[in-house]
Amino acid sequence: MPRRLRIVAAVVIALVVTAGGYLWWRHDDEPTSFAWAVDHAPAGAQRLSWTDWAAVRAREHADLSERSSADDVRRFLDRAYDADLSSTSALVTSAPVLQEQFGFSPASADWELFSQSYQGAVVMLHLPSSVDLDEVADHLRDLGYQEPDDPDGVWQGGEDLLSRISPSLSGELQYVALDPDDGLVLTSDSASFLSVAVDAVRGHGARATGFGAVVDDAGEPLSSAVYSGDYACGALAMAHAGAADRAQARQLLSAAGEVNPYSAFAMSDEPDGSVRVAFEFDGDDVARTNADTRATLARGPAPGQGGTFRDRFRVASVTAHGSLVVMRLAPRPDASVLSDLSTGPVLFATC
Repeated sequence: MPRRLRIVAAVVIALVVTAGGYLWWRHDDEPTSFAWAVDHAPAGAQRLSWTDWAAVRAREHADLSERSSADDVRRFLDRAYDADLSSTSALVTSAPVLQEQFGFSPASADWELFSQSYQGAVVMLHLPSSVDLDEVADHLRDLGYQEPDDPDGVWQGGEDLLSRISPSLSGELQYVALDPDDGLVLTSDSASFLSVAVDAVRGHGARATGFGAVVDDAGEPLSSAVYSGDYACGALAMAHAGAADRAQARQLLSAAGEVNPYSAFAMSDEPDGSVRVAFEFDGDDVARTNADTRATLARGPAPGQGGTFRDRFRVASVTAHGSLVVMRLAPRPDASVLSDLSTGPVLFATC
């Protein structure tokens, strides 16, 4: 499973809480960009990967624009990688070519949401008003994309076109749609699914559901991995671990107590440098039970990962509120919590 897609594991690991805290909630009337993007993802989404490129550039003091060189973009992405802020992006390997030939890239984008489901995947990229989507359309024509008859339609590319442009381009760039009203570029490896995603953005099709509570809890993260419970249980189960790790996991679970499935979770790099994890359970009582159990597990060995979770982070705070269990983690120096803990099976994904 690709590195950025395994992020979930980590999340699960950070489980959580002691009853009796207070969860931070947003009360703003306007949704965050993160919440808006998730709310406009197509129905059926199982895995959502968020990168706030504007915030990451600010954090890394990167003064970039659509006019910056590809080398400048590479240097910025190297710093973002070292800071564990780019693992959720689907466009990192494509970024230098995007910068030089497409008229947009992580150097100029406001944010990126990569949405994946069993029906397809789509990248949603928001561009600032300084980036002219008419110029982006000109780039697409020059590169060989077939322009749609309808301005709201899909620009046709395909595998052969991408290979001619550059072998470093992600397959998610085979087909492109432009939405000037919302300042969006949408891309996918499927023309038909891209049309579905465009309809969702414009309010003509069904949208993703089930992530609202964990996304609202995250606030305005620099990067975040959001997963449905069903996806996490299948992709991150300890069943993927070796026999010795599975045996250790069974012992740890027996000692820690009851665990239950969750319906959604989000693991986020926050602006203050912490990593925030939110799980949504089926009711208040279930959340309180899992808060205690998973908090115990999160402070112990990490079967399937190696070492212990204490090697990776300190549990800064744990709270339970309603059906949510929330944990704030303080990464150890040089620890890449969001990406490192997402590799391989994780005990706390146990459902």
